[in-house]
Amino acid sequence: MEEELRYYYGFNKYENLIEMLKKYSELNYCGCFYEKTIQYDHPCKEDSFYSKEIDGRFRVRCSKNIENEKCESKISWKRRMNDTLKGEVNKEEEIEVNFKIEDFSNLCFLLENVIKMKNVESYERYRNAFSNEDIEIVVDKYPFGIALEIENKSKGKSAEETVLTWVKKLGLKPEDAYRLSWDDKYKELCKEQNVEQFKHVTFNKPMPKVKN
Repeated sequence: MEEELRYYYGFNKYENLIEMLKKYSELNYCGCFYEKTIQYDHPCKEDSFYSKEIDGRFRVRCSKNIENEKCESKISWKRRMNDTLKGEVNKEEEIEVNFKIEDFSNLCFLLENVIKMKNVESYERYRNAFSNEDIEIVVDKYPFGIALEIENKSKGKSAEETVLTWVKKLGLKPEDAYRLSWDDKYKELCKEQNVEQFKHVTFNKPMPKVKN
């Protein structure tokens, strides 16, 4: 189970957010990572992960630390539950499986050409991660804006004890959080700003912008 809240900002807040979090001695800075994520759909239309009944995302992700170039990769499944939006903190089903980065291209080949899963969309971002035993806070730089994500990592404390504590500490409000996924935000911005919507969201394409 993933428990988190997410907030969006304009690009001018990127450095400020990182420097602000670095001032908290109780947080460890884990570094900055470049991430590439591909999202796949079920090969049968009637079982689409994007349907309202399922409302999930099947993702394959590779991540590289930009300082030491260490790479990691994982498969993840994330799904909104019926009660995801009922409380003050998002509660979503999440399952992750790590695999060797050397197998990334072979895995994609199997998913697309053998299992026939559909490559629906992809995105890239830079992720700055801060954490301790109770919380993980990240500052994500997407091609369309900045996201601040606060996630419960405690094995003994509730999200109300961890996430909401940091929301208050950072001067934020639960009701101001964006409760949907990154692709929902991207689609909303494209529609609002009359910008072409791309299947693959990358930094080298014209993008809408989150406005403060």
